[in-house]
Amino acid sequence: MSLYAIGDTHLSLGTDKPMDIFHGWDNYVERLESNWKKLITDEDTVVILGDVSWAMKLENAAEDLAFINSLPGQKLILKGNHDYWWNTMSKMNGFLEENSFSTIKFIFNNAYRVGDYNICGTRGWFFDDTQQHSEKVVKREAARLEASIKAGKELGGEPLVFLHYPPVSISQICEPIYDVLLREGIKHCYYAHLHGQAVNFAFTSEKDGIKFELLSADYLKFCPKLIKLTK
Repeated sequence: MSLYAIGDTHLSLGTDKPMDIFHGWDNYVERLESNWKKLITDEDTVVILGDVSWAMKLENAAEDLAFINSLPGQKLILKGNHDYWWNTMSKMNGFLEENSFSTIKFIFNNAYRVGDYNICGTRGWFFDDTQQHSEKVVKREAARLEASIKAGKELGGEPLVFLHYPPVSISQICEPIYDVLLREGIKHCYYAHLHGQAVNFAFTSEKDGIKFELLSADYLKFCPKLIKLTK
């Protein structure tokens, strides 16, 4: 039983939003499916770090979620900046039940135990957003991260944090998010969101005792990354 992760699947099976117009995204759904099935068994768990579907409404995400549900393993999904279909937990969980999407769960102010680890996280926010509303948004995301980590600690096991937005780059820090990671004693933090030339600014090392790793789908060549072996 193993824990894998990948971000930014950007599926559009039920909408007209082709990603293969971007460099490196040719046949990405087929590549993702092939790599996934080669690596992952039904006993494994995969965290998807947001930007799951281009759908604008929950009902329009059905084909994309059906595709994810059909793949091997259990999936834990958190929100990305393009997941406009995201809704309340009650509505999303009801949608999963109505469609028999039994291998999917959502991370939103909560956490899940996977072997010796607890999986927690949130969307996060830009560290360089200077718009008037940004301070309120980032504080809310920091509070959600703190709530998720607290829920995870109640489950026991080592906490692993997954975010959509990077909390750090080679030159900047999203301080409200980063402060939560420090305060809660987090040792491993995984993030996505960065594509193309932006990956050159990704911080993928250790800082203040926290190891950071980028897991965007195109960065990983559409192959889920092994995070931990679990018991």
